[in-house]
Amino acid sequence: MEIRPSADLRNNYPQISKICKEQRKPIFLTVNGRGDTVLLSVAEYERQVEKLLLLEKLLAAKDDIINNRLLEHTEVFGQLYKTADRLIEDNSNET
Repeated sequence: MEIRPSADLRNNYPQISKICKEQRKPIFLTVNGRGDTVLLSVAEYERQVEKLLLLEKLLAAKDDIINNRLLEHTEVFGQLYKTADRLIEDNSNET
């Protein structure tokens, strides 16, 4: 964990940016000795968002299982085939 005073952001931005990008580590900035802000590279931020979205989907799926909101595989594949057929048709109409 990298903790720095907020003044370092102004005085040492290239170094801080390099740490965020190359080490994929967050930088914790303090103001008057107290935590204030966390910096991440754009790539790391996007990875974190993707992970959170996946976790949300997994939790929703778990809730569906617990509450018996399930579909038969034939129904699922039927819906997938209909969607695929529609996308193929839409794509062929565009050309």
